[in-house]
Amino acid sequence: MDREMDPVTELLPEELLREIRARAADVDRENRFCDEDFEALRERGYLRMLVPRQFGGLGFTLEQAARAQRRLATAAPATALGINMHHVIVGIGHTLHLRGDERAHRIFEDAVAGEVFAFGISEAGNDSVLFDATTRAEPADGGWSLHGTKIFTSLSPRWTRLLVHARTEAAQAPGAGADGDDDAARLVVGFLTRADHTTAVPGVETRQDWDALGMRASQSCTTVLNGSLLRERDVLTTTPVGPNPDPVVWGIFGCFELLLAAVYTGIADRAIEVAVEITTTRRSLAKGAAYSQDPDIRRHVARAGVLRDGVELQLRQLCADVDALGSASEVDHGPRWFILFSGVKHRATEAAREIVDLALRSSGGSQYRRGSELERLYRDVLAGMYHPSDEESVHAATATSLLGPVGG
Repeated sequence: MDREMDPVTELLPEELLREIRARAADVDRENRFCDEDFEALRERGYLRMLVPRQFGGLGFTLEQAARAQRRLATAAPATALGINMHHVIVGIGHTLHLRGDERAHRIFEDAVAGEVFAFGISEAGNDSVLFDATTRAEPADGGWSLHGTKIFTSLSPRWTRLLVHARTEAAQAPGAGADGDDDAARLVVGFLTRADHTTAVPGVETRQDWDALGMRASQSCTTVLNGSLLRERDVLTTTPVGPNPDPVVWGIFGCFELLLAAVYTGIADRAIEVAVEITTTRRSLAKGAAYSQDPDIRRHVARAGVLRDGVELQLRQLCADVDALGSASEVDHGPRWFILFSGVKHRATEAAREIVDLALRSSGGSQYRRGSELERLYRDVLAGMYHPSDEESVHAATATSLLGPVGG
């Protein structure tokens, strides 16, 4: 009996990946958005993969979505990174749905209707990321007026739903006093909306300032909020400032870290493939044999494979643990969830950087030239160190969990 085709491979067949990979160098060089990739993927239903079938989606698990993003990243990392932010938001819906939370329905319905989600959380100088905000939320008719600047807004040319968060003043905070602290500021989290990607939104300015070292096709431009309206009906949650177990925050954090880890593991996959292709065909004049026979080259490639394999298993298991929410096999990691999420992301991005370096060491000076695939992967993989959670915050959080707070 023939095996049933893997849905990830069916969604992203080799022919499509070859087409996307063939465009990647030009899109990178021209520093433009990956329009052709985006449309080809949208036509295949790629933006609906985490939506359950009963809502009109493909019904992927998070583990399958991570494999898909990993596979896409082998063709075009910047395309995968940009689209990742849409999947993070739909992933929130996935985790809420597993918990039986009906707030998932709005996210699913919008995704099936063709809305494109983007991630407007990052702010310059805000190392608390999700757990605080420099953007201010002021009461306005029908919602909140937002004032602040969001950075690294991937999918800037395409979003129709932008997830944002902002800090209220204590006296204005939704539910002030509900947790016994009338003086506590709170965070509002919700969606700014635009009718389509060509329509201007009052109070929202997208700066055309994305000219980065790598991940150029993501077009992660700066977004300035100057009185933009977050409508009350578009608020997804309100939370205290600081780490908290709110299920929306939990879903954002977990999906963001795991899907990022998948993209960078895909870069590692491709770097190893390229290194194997080059070393098995490139021959040493001195030794009269392929470089793949050289013990030093073999050690470099083997080291890359060992690093990749370790991250792969961690990523797969933690995605499966998330997919088990609400089931008889649910795993309760308790407060360690956040450390596990950030730890996998950290190890994946650091391993990918070392793997690309090893691939370059194995492949000869021709890959040092501008326009080679490993040169582009080298620039793209460096972005991993800047995504939250960064190395410093991962180690600080882990130290606190093991040793207690500083001065405690």
